[in-house]
Amino acid sequence: MRRIETWLLGVMLLVAASCSKTNTVDSMESSAMGKTMLKSSAVGDVVGKVTVGYQGWWDCAGSGSPFNSWQHMNLECWPDVREYTNTYGGCTFNQAGVLQPAFNGNLGNGQPAKMFSSWSDQTVDVHFKWMKLYGIDCAAQQRFGSAIVAGAKKDFFDQILTKVKTSAEKYGVKFYVMYDCSATNAIDTDWTNTIVNTLHLTSSSAYAKQNGKPVVALWGVGKSDRGSIADWVAKINWFKAQGCYVIGCPLQGWRSGTDMSAYNACDMIMPWMVGKTSTANFQGWYTDDLTYCNAHALDYQADIYAGTSFYNTDATWVKNKIPRMYGNFMWQQFSAAKNAGVNSVYISMFDEAQEATQIFKTAEDASMIPAGNYFLTLDADGVPCSSDFYLRLTNEGGKMIKGLIPYQETHSTPYTNYLDRCDANTSWISANTLSVNTSDKKEGTGCLQSVGSGTDEFKKVFTAFNSGATVGNGSLQFWYYVSDVTKLGTSNQVELGSGGAADTNEYNWNIGTLVNGWNLITLKFSNAGTTGGTPNLGAINWFRIYHAKTASITTKVDAIQILP
Repeated sequence: MRRIETWLLGVMLLVAASCSKTNTVDSMESSAMGKTMLKSSAVGDVVGKVTVGYQGWWDCAGSGSPFNSWQHMNLECWPDVREYTNTYGGCTFNQAGVLQPAFNGNLGNGQPAKMFSSWSDQTVDVHFKWMKLYGIDCAAQQRFGSAIVAGAKKDFFDQILTKVKTSAEKYGVKFYVMYDCSATNAIDTDWTNTIVNTLHLTSSSAYAKQNGKPVVALWGVGKSDRGSIADWVAKINWFKAQGCYVIGCPLQGWRSGTDMSAYNACDMIMPWMVGKTSTANFQGWYTDDLTYCNAHALDYQADIYAGTSFYNTDATWVKNKIPRMYGNFMWQQFSAAKNAGVNSVYISMFDEAQEATQIFKTAEDASMIPAGNYFLTLDADGVPCSSDFYLRLTNEGGKMIKGLIPYQETHSTPYTNYLDRCDANTSWISANTLSVNTSDKKEGTGCLQSVGSGTDEFKKVFTAFNSGATVGNGSLQFWYYVSDVTKLGTSNQVELGSGGAADTNEYNWNIGTLVNGWNLITLKFSNAGTTGGTPNLGAINWFRIYHAKTASITTKVDAIQILP
């Protein structure tokens, strides 16, 4: 596991001997505050884009993978697994640095505690679906120097790369290989034999290209325990000789050394910021890094992270070491990067729940973690946040970096996107027997249940809710349960509106194909019909599901959300 290097290790810092980058254009672009001028390559698959680091390293006992055992379960945060079809019980995990026996109990809400395996195609598919939905352009798939030697570890990560390739192609997200390595690891051989000639990754339409070249990143350049300067220069130049665009990833503070030749040999620099806490300094670090890169014809990518903690792995850490502060900490970095004139960002990380840097969906509160155990939840700093809050925050931050929305010193991302969590039936109306089911639900403490043959299943008038969504990109999402789909008629509709009643400023959709049991329903606003005027997504106050039936059945609804 990559640790929080900025606290734990010193940096061997390097001296200036500049080296020109090819295929560079001078595109001058002022920052939002008109301070720093940006000189970089033209916008491509990484320049001018939002990239996330992706681990994909979890495994569970019974997955059938080359490991087929619990891997990387020293979790600081507990994943939200509602959208995974393959999950596993009996998870092992750490508490205050101590490995616990297999946990076969429940979450705080009474649901079985389950974990996902990265070996499942569906797991990777869900992650790349989220990337596409929340405006993430590219994923840097982590590949470790220890995973290039023949054996179970290499077999596992080779297949993860194949799964990433498939899902990236499916959703139109770019990806590239990021080696977490020493300069002396045989990553050049791995690149030729495995990445290019066996897995054929660089031939994929989804493999990231910058300036027409396949991208490869090297994490650890200049780090004191990872090889000499000469070794790094040789390794970087080898990749460039293969026609690659090379991203060097040093620790923050890289500019204060004496030999800069390894950095100057790269095409782009992405300094690692995880562990840095002084929000007053982020803009200065970004500005000075960018100034150096501009002067040496290097592209620059700013590292941004949500917060971090490592208590469950190492009890000498305090809990919630660097608090997220319900997105404020992360947004200060987005704001600083924008002010510095940065146009490319790297998010550390998409899925690293071991160090609590993850932005993917994780437990909101105590109801979503294994009961009686400690995991850092998204409400830890006093404000409830939905499990996708940091994905939505990243989406907004990326838009600001790209100039798609105006500069904001503070974020305006809603903390929750739940129209209703369906934990109570207050103000809900149904033509059938309506109740709250507390045993079979998808989140929170319950779901709404309708039993009968009536058409109107669930409807409610709400206090106006600002969804933060747009018509072009937004969706309505909820969980919908059907006990017997053969007893459903063809007449059905889902309605969402701002008119406080049916057929007034309303979006409507056919609910689509259903199966017995729980269905995750996602309905795009761009595909909706409209009735009675134009709905206002900033003032949603009406929801209804109706469905004709040929006999009495049970239906349920839970976790009604509006996605960006």
